[in-house]
Amino acid sequence: MTPLQQSIARHIDAVSHEDGFFETAINELILTRSTTETLPHPVLYKPALCVVAQGAKRTLLDGDAIAYQDMQALVVTAEMPIRSGITRASKAVPYLGLILEFDLRLLGEVLEEFNDPPKPARRGPALLVHDIQGALADSVLRLVNLLDMPGAIPVLAKSAMREIYFWLLSGPHGASISRLATPDSHTERLSRAIHLLRENLARSISVDELAAAAKMSPSSFHQHFKVLTLLTPLQYQKQLRLLEARRLMLADAVTATTAAYRVGYESPSQFSREYARMFGAPPRRDVAVMRTIA
Repeated sequence: MTPLQQSIARHIDAVSHEDGFFETAINELILTRSTTETLPHPVLYKPALCVVAQGAKRTLLDGDAIAYQDMQALVVTAEMPIRSGITRASKAVPYLGLILEFDLRLLGEVLEEFNDPPKPARRGPALLVHDIQGALADSVLRLVNLLDMPGAIPVLAKSAMREIYFWLLSGPHGASISRLATPDSHTERLSRAIHLLRENLARSISVDELAAAAKMSPSSFHQHFKVLTLLTPLQYQKQLRLLEARRLMLADAVTATTAAYRVGYESPSQFSREYARMFGAPPRRDVAVMRTIA
């Protein structure tokens, strides 16, 4: 095993011998393990660096497949509802990974200190595959190893994250990543519209209102939104609603009808049809399965 694989496995073993997602003493850092392959399932990703230390994953977005494996990462530059599954894992060689959510304020501070900062890309997808090697791999390992020294985390964790951000911004996707921390960039403006959708799931929001939040014309907004997310605003809102409905049923034990109304559906039957189309099973059956594997 590589040092990063060993460190992730050791820290997960210290708290559990099960599969799952494991929060750490570093707020932005989550460790993951799976001994089984999984079918792509819908999840909501926040802007983050999602590293595969061992194994392989595949992400699906509007029919497009993005594959990444050992010592590669999915860089997420906008909040995205996507389908993701583990394609290589076993009990003998489990999938091991980590999720480092971006601290946008810290990312902005690092960007400001560049003598020659990357010029933010005006357009481009929100999902990118990045190799984790060299100085970047060393920085990621140092961050995970800080979990061995809880007293050092308040002092050194941000420093290790700054290193990671520096190498990401210096790398081949620096122009795309810098959009996250650039005031009034297209990505930052589109994020305002995404936030409006997130905070108002239960009501219909017109493209004109979303465009106004992003300070774009409706036609320009629709075009840039589709390039970034590969979804129309209506498709994006629908996926957000269904993900939130699933969360409500699992976390709050509400009925499918109650969840449907809470996220803005007027017809429970339409909700059930669209839910089954997205999750592969009607609400009641899907929730029952999810509770058995939780």
